[in-house]
Amino acid sequence: MKNKLLALVAGSLFAAGASAADIVDTAVAAGQFKTLAAALTEAGLIDTLKGPGPFTVFAPTDAAFAKIPKADLDALLKDKAKLTAVLTYHVVPGALMSKDVKAGMVKTVQGSNLNVTTAGGVMVNNAKVTGTDIVADNGVIHVIDTVVMPK
Repeated sequence: MKNKLLALVAGSLFAAGASAADIVDTAVAAGQFKTLAAALTEAGLIDTLKGPGPFTVFAPTDAAFAKIPKADLDALLKDKAKLTAVLTYHVVPGALMSKDVKAGMVKTVQGSNLNVTTAGGVMVNNAKVTGTDIVADNGVIHVIDTVVMPK
C-alpha cells in the first residue's frame, strides 16, 4: 500500500508538469529515495522539510541505505532520537547549488559539520555526490551514495 501511495504521489507530480514541489515531494517523485522518505516519516521530519526552508539536502539513495547492515538499519529506524540526528546531519540551511560548493566544513541542521571536499569530484564526508541541483520550491537536493553519520 505504501508503494502504491508513493507511486500515486509521484505520478501526480509528473502530471502537474512544471509546477514546483517541496523537497519531500521532489525526492519521492525521483523514485530513488524510498528509504529516505520512510525514515523521514519515522523521525517526524516530513513537515519540517515541507516547510519554507530553504534547505540543502544531501540525500542518500535507496542503494546508500542498503549499504547499512539490515539489523543496524532496523535499529536506527526504531530509535527516533538517533534517526533524527542522522537525518538532520544530511541537511544544511539555505539553498547551496553545485556551482557554489567549496571545500571546507559546512554546518548542518543537526549541529555538527560535514566535511566537503572537491578534489576528484565532490565528497561529503565519505559520501560521493552523484547527482546535483535537483531543485525544489524550498531548496535543493544533491544525491549521495552513502549515508553519512554524525560523530
